[in-house]
Amino acid sequence: MKQLTIYSDGGARGNPGPAGIGVVICNKDGKCQKFSHFIGHATNNQAEYEALIFALEKARSLDGQEIKCYLDSELITKQLNGFYKIKNKALKPLFNQVLALTTYFEKVSFIHINRTKNKIADKLVNEAIDKKFMNVKPPL
Repeated sequence: MKQLTIYSDGGARGNPGPAGIGVVICNKDGKCQKFSHFIGHATNNQAEYEALIFALEKARSLDGQEIKCYLDSELITKQLNGFYKIKNKALKPLFNQVLALTTYFEKVSFIHINRTKNKIADKLVNEAIDKKFMNVKPPL
């Protein structure tokens, strides 16, 4: 069974504001791939979901079967594990998209971790946002 470990993070400056995602996907041998993208204007929670959606899509393309997803968002983790209801209407479609993606795998788990254990994904989020704005020239 092909096991993959995912560390994902999303963030927005200003909440809502310019947002990015960061994802690290590792196989059981410890070989990891890193991804970061600017996603436009979003809230922190939307960015967290977008990061996880991106990560699960990548895991699917890598033929993952057993997926462990580590997130530093307690809210998202508890929503996905059925402990919290989704009250924010903007998050419901993202939640449903994650659930739909889980059907492609034999096993998926969502585990909350402390931010200090998710530093690489967090750094990727900030790099994605910074890179977007470094390439923008101020108006004359």
